[in-house]
Amino acid sequence: MSELVIGHSSEVLMHFDLKLEDGSAADSTRVSKKPAKLVMGDGSLTPNFEACLLGLKAGDKKSFTLAPEDAFGQPNPDNMHHMDRTRFSQDVEEGMIMAFAQPDGSEVPGIIRSVVGDSVTVDFNHPLAGQTVIFDVEILQVNEPQA
Repeated sequence: MSELVIGHSSEVLMHFDLKLEDGSAADSTRVSKKPAKLVMGDGSLTPNFEACLLGLKAGDKKSFTLAPEDAFGQPNPDNMHHMDRTRFSQDVEEGMIMAFAQPDGSEVPGIIRSVVGDSVTVDFNHPLAGQTVIFDVEILQVNEPQA
């Protein structure tokens, strides 16, 4: 039986580490010892991250360096919002990450960037926006897509 390589709709079981250029860990499946399972094209990964996986097979270990534009993008000034401090039920401090409810009921994380008087600046950019990231993958299993 030939080994399956990752294609555009493959099911993939993998471990990954996401690190910043300085080597600090941003995310890892190894911490929880629980590999990630995804179907290529399901939106779990951005197209640029998926492109790194195409053609790999079980047992492969690879490292990819992605520029900010290819990873989480550059910070967008439109994603910085100034809110009145009265909208917060708790004390807020710079650096805190909080969940904010969307009109559809979903939540989006925001980072408190500054608190000045009654104004709170919240950054809704991805926390890794503007960062070059190193994407280390270890492919554990590749399956044909389920019919």
